[in-house]
Amino acid sequence: MSDENPGETAASPSRNPVFRSLALDEMPRPDYADVIVVPCPRPATTDPRVWAETLFSLHSTPGWVRTLMAIRQGLVGLLGIPRAPVDVFAVARVEGEEALIAADDKHLDFRCGVAFDAGTRLLRLTTTVQLKGWRGRIYFAPVRVVHPLVVRSMMLRAVTILRETDTG
Repeated sequence: MSDENPGETAASPSRNPVFRSLALDEMPRPDYADVIVVPCPRPATTDPRVWAETLFSLHSTPGWVRTLMAIRQGLVGLLGIPRAPVDVFAVARVEGEEALIAADDKHLDFRCGVAFDAGTRLLRLTTTVQLKGWRGRIYFAPVRVVHPLVVRSMMLRAVTILRETDTG
């Protein structure tokens, strides 16, 4: 404890771990949440909008992920869920080092925060999902299993693409 402030630990408050995401700000009690972090070699851009747009562009999506998305588009009708619109992963807004992607649908609402920490060169993707009814639960059961693998693969692909772009 410090002498000046009884009850305060020796660690400076500014050195205590802090985690914040626009995805969690908008959906503080999600049914599902994950955070995936990957290191980025220099020189990668620090613009979170560029990271988000690259991450979710068709060009940078790994082929096996595109295949899963196509299967998803074909099967959702069986559950009475509309197909995802082309712009489902459009950036809604950027605040500081994070871009937010948000979509609300019949079966679930989701938020995705794509953040880039320039000091540590870490790319972070925070996903939050609020399920709606039985359709959401059935739809999300297989997604829950593959989501971390899909997101990590997309992130690593974006890191490679942006590194190639920046070193041109």
